Amino acid sequence: MSYKFFQNKACEYFPCHAGADASSFNCLFCYCPLYALGEKCGGDFSYTSNGIKDCSACLIPHSEDGYERVRCKIGQVLDLAREK
Repeated sequence: MSYKFFQNKACEYFPCHAGADASSFNCLFCYCPLYALGEKCGGDFSYTSNGIKDCSACLIPHSEDGYERVRCKIGQVLDLAREK
């Protein structure tokens, strides 16, 4: 098993995104570390009427190359944390 891929099939929400392929669904980033980047995350998201970011249509962190796609943006997350 790779450190870049993890599945938790025992999770009551697995897979947590509608339409996701359970056989290749990656649970490594159960909570997306790119959420804090807002519109710069690069994912497929929308905002609810209350202004809350809705990532339910985004499968980027749960894809086969999700680890690499998150890794290339983690520096932006760290920069944001340093600013706060």
